[in-house]
Amino acid sequence: MPTPAAVGHRIVHSGPHLTGHTLIDARVRALLADVADLAPLHVTPALPVVDAARELLPDIPHVACFDTVFHKDLPAPARAYAVPERWRAEYGLRRYGFHGLSYSWALQRTAQALGRPVDNLQVVLVHLGGGCSACAVRNGRSVDTTMGLTPLEGLVMSRRSGSLDPGALLWLQRRHGLSTDELDDTLHRHSGLLGLSGISGDTRDLVRARAEGDAAAALALATFTLSCRRGIASMAASLDRLDALVFTGEIGEDQPEVREEICSALAVLGVRGGLLVPELEDLMREGLRRIDQGRSGVPVLVVATGETQQIAAETRQVLGM
Repeated sequence: MPTPAAVGHRIVHSGPHLTGHTLIDARVRALLADVADLAPLHVTPALPVVDAARELLPDIPHVACFDTVFHKDLPAPARAYAVPERWRAEYGLRRYGFHGLSYSWALQRTAQALGRPVDNLQVVLVHLGGGCSACAVRNGRSVDTTMGLTPLEGLVMSRRSGSLDPGALLWLQRRHGLSTDELDDTLHRHSGLLGLSGISGDTRDLVRARAEGDAAAALALATFTLSCRRGIASMAASLDRLDALVFTGEIGEDQPEVREEICSALAVLGVRGGLLVPELEDLMREGLRRIDQGRSGVPVLVVATGETQQIAAETRQVLGM
């Protein structure tokens, strides 16, 4: 391998003080440690990797590339929680949004596929993987997204609950004595598709189990696809029109049953079912496929996840390469 010129690190949460991809120095490293508890599944394990890479490769620059940057200009109504000013100003309670590196890549590829400039597109992007979210993009900018202060909000996910009535959490604490640590562990690691099915957080396993008559697997998939439709519809409410619906992420790429069940029930948005099913090898080689039948409905695309490529591009840009 040639000697690397730089290292780009995916960091899920930027916190309030970092609004762009940036060179990692002592100050930035300290700021990242301070926000690790806002994305404990991601930032906490990422920081030892950052430290090890900086120690092993001390003479080259290391760049933090954030999933939150794509959403940094969310409009105030989409960014704000309906809580008192003190919570928002003093505690910094606000919505950030995530999966931004994935969305950046998918948006550029979508513009190429449709032959239209990014700044003239209004699309809903859906990242479905271990974590799941949807995002509304108006003229090249994120204007709404389903994730919030942390990557726990929004759609049902593989092992994460997604949005939950906050009153339910208060009730679990008061009535059943669940501790903060118990709630944290359960909502992050034992909920979502896994919690609903009792067998797996992997949609491939659940599709097979449903075909064999597993009622819990069927419920998990039905709840998941309903959650996705709700998220997509809520994102469309922030747009004037819907130029395309775009799937990315591991589930978005490789689970045609999920895509079909989502789209076939979105006729209200002009999205139709009967989707084409590209071979995964072809999708990985070409990078994207349009999968709607090209009739009168909204275009539906699948874009191969490109977070790694986006990190490389953002790193080069930060360093002026």
